[in-house]
Amino acid sequence: MAKKVENKSFVLRVDAATMDALERWAEDEFRSINGQLQWIIADALRRSGRLKKSKTAAEQSDKTKE
Repeated sequence: MAKKVENKSFVLRVDAATMDALERWAEDEFRSINGQLQWIIADALRRSGRLKKSKTAAEQSDKTKE
């Protein structure tokens, strides 16, 4: 049975220059600001070894290496 994922919300305050850069980056990758922030945080957690790579992410990574 699939695990139910429950998202939590929080407020994040960033300066205007950072927000502008995030908006441009998100647009470049066809993501929402929220999606971009989730991706940045998940990527940082995986790189630091604090979040295990999900099976789906591992499969995607393998496909891009080919």
